[in-house]
Amino acid sequence: MCLGFHIGRAVGAVDTSMIKSNFPFTAVVGQTQVKLALTLLAINPAIGGVLVSGPRGSAKSTLARSLADLNIANLSQLVTLPLGASEEMVTGTIDLQKVLGEQEVKFAPGLLSKAHNGLLYVDEVNLLPDALVDLLLDAAASGVNHIERDGISHQHEAEFTLMGTMNPDEGELRPQLLDRFGFGVALDNTYSAHERVEIVRRRQDFDANPVAFLADYADQQQALRINIQQAQLQLTLITASDEMRWQIAERCVTAQVDGVRGDLVWLRAAQAHAALQKSDTVTLADIDAVEELVLMHRRNDTNAPNSPDHQSPQSPPPFERPNDSKPQTTNHKLEHDWGQMAPTKQTTGQLRDITNDKSSTKTTPNLITSASKGLQGQGRGRATKQWSKRINWFSSLIAGRNQTAGINLRYRRQRGADPVMHLVLLDTSASTLNGDSQSQAKGLVAGIAQHAYLARQQLVLLGFGNDQVSELYSQGRAPKAMVPLLNNIGAGGGTPLKQALQHASAFATRLLRRNPATHIINTIITDGRVQQDLSGLHLLGQSILVDSEQGQVKRGRGQQIAQTLKAQYLTLSQARFV
Repeated sequence: MCLGFHIGRAVGAVDTSMIKSNFPFTAVVGQTQVKLALTLLAINPAIGGVLVSGPRGSAKSTLARSLADLNIANLSQLVTLPLGASEEMVTGTIDLQKVLGEQEVKFAPGLLSKAHNGLLYVDEVNLLPDALVDLLLDAAASGVNHIERDGISHQHEAEFTLMGTMNPDEGELRPQLLDRFGFGVALDNTYSAHERVEIVRRRQDFDANPVAFLADYADQQQALRINIQQAQLQLTLITASDEMRWQIAERCVTAQVDGVRGDLVWLRAAQAHAALQKSDTVTLADIDAVEELVLMHRRNDTNAPNSPDHQSPQSPPPFERPNDSKPQTTNHKLEHDWGQMAPTKQTTGQLRDITNDKSSTKTTPNLITSASKGLQGQGRGRATKQWSKRINWFSSLIAGRNQTAGINLRYRRQRGADPVMHLVLLDTSASTLNGDSQSQAKGLVAGIAQHAYLARQQLVLLGFGNDQVSELYSQGRAPKAMVPLLNNIGAGGGTPLKQALQHASAFATRLLRRNPATHIINTIITDGRVQQDLSGLHLLGQSILVDSEQGQVKRGRGQQIAQTLKAQYLTLSQARFV
C-alpha cells in the first residue's frame, strides 16, 4: 500500500520548478485604467473584451497573463493567438494522427475551442491577417465556431473574452473588429522617476525569488479575487434608474457614437463597477468611472473636452478616427525661400463626371484602370493562381488511397492578394488655389480613399506646400470618411515637391523592408508649378502623376515631371472613378 501510494504520487507529480510563474496582477505599478478594465471584465465578461493601445513596454501582456492567474470563473485560462497562426490552428482541423494511425476522420480542436470560457489574448491585433479577423468576428458574434473544411463539418461553443493589444504607430484596426471590443484603453510608457525605480525594484525582486515575491502579494491577490467573486454574485441585483440610462444615452449622442452597442456596454460596465463598490444601484459615479473605457475607441466627436484627440481652437484639427496619430510635419531647408503665408482652404469638391462627355473617348484612361495595371498578370487568375504552403489534408488523403506507398501532399491555393499601399502626394502650395483646382484635387483624394477603403487597402497622404512636407494621414487602412480631414487642409506658400518625393521614397523603402510583397501605388497630384531640379529621383512601385493645373495652356511642368519620375501622366479631368 505504501509502495502504491508513492508510485501514484510519482506518476502524477508535477515538477513545479519547470512551471514559470507570472508576475502578480496587484504588483503591477500604475496602469490604473487597464487594471480597472480587466477587473470589470472578470466580473462581467459580457462587456466584450478590451483593446489596449500603447507602445511596447507598458505591461500589456503582463497584465493579461496575471489576470488568468487569479483563477476567476470564465477567465481562468489564457490562450494566446500568435500573429503567424494559420486558419486551421485557430478553428481546428483534421486530427492527423487519427487519420494516419486509425483511418478515422476526427476533429482536432483549435485555439477557439481552448479559449472557450477563457481569455483569448492577441498581441498586435491590428496586424492580424483579414482571414483571421473574419474568423474572430464570426465567433465573437455568434459564440459558436463553425468548421466546414477538410471533410469535417463541426461546430462547438466559443464564448471567450478578447483582449487585444496594438501599437497605433503600426497601423489601425478594422472598424468591424474595433467595435467588438467593449473597452478601449490608450496607454503610454511614460513613468515618473519614482515609478521607474519601483518598477525595476519589483521586477528584480520577482526575478530573484518568484516564490517569495508571490507570497508577499498573496494577501492582495486573494483580496482582489474575493472582491471579484462577490461582485459577480452582486451583479444580478444591480438596478439602474431611467435617469442613469438617460445619462448614458445623452453622452453617447454627444460623443457621436455609432449604433447602440456603446450604450449597452456602458450600462453593463457601470453595473459591474457598482457591484465592485458593493452597491445595489448604478450611480453617476459609476457612469463617470467607466466613461473613457467605453468611449475611447468609439468617440467620433474629437472636439469633446475628454477626447484624447481634443485640440484647442488654435491647434490643427484632429484627423479621421480610429487612426489616433497626429499629423507629423517635417520642415526642410528649401532651395528657394518662398516665405510662410497663412494657409487658405477650399472645401472638397466632386470630380466632374465625364462618363457621358462626348469629348471623351472610350480609350480615355481613368485612375482606377491606371492604378490596377500593375496588379494584372501577376498570377491572380484561377489558371495561374499560386499555391500556398498550407497542406490540404483532405485532398492529400483522398489522393493517397490510390497509391501503394506514402501520401502525395496537395496544397491549398493562395488566398487573397498582396497588400496594396496608396501613397498619395497632394500639392498644397498657393498656386493650387487658382480656380477650384485644390477643391477638385481633394475630391480626387477622397475618391482614392473610398476605393482603397472598399478594397481594404492602405493609404498614406502627404501634403507638400508652405515650405514643408506634412504627413496628413498616417499609414493604416484607408478611412471610411476622408472628406472631414480634407476640408481642414489649407494651401499656401511654395511647392517643396523634391522634399515630398524624398520623403515618399524613404517611406516606401521602409515599407518594403517589412513586407516585400506590398504593391505601392504612388499618386502625385500637383499643378507642376515648381522650379526644383528633380533629376535622379525615383519612387518605388507604380507612379501616376495627376496634373491639377487648369486651363488649356499649361504653364507648369506636369508632363516633364511625369517623364522624369517615369510616371503615367493624367490630367485632373482624366483621373475619374467610373
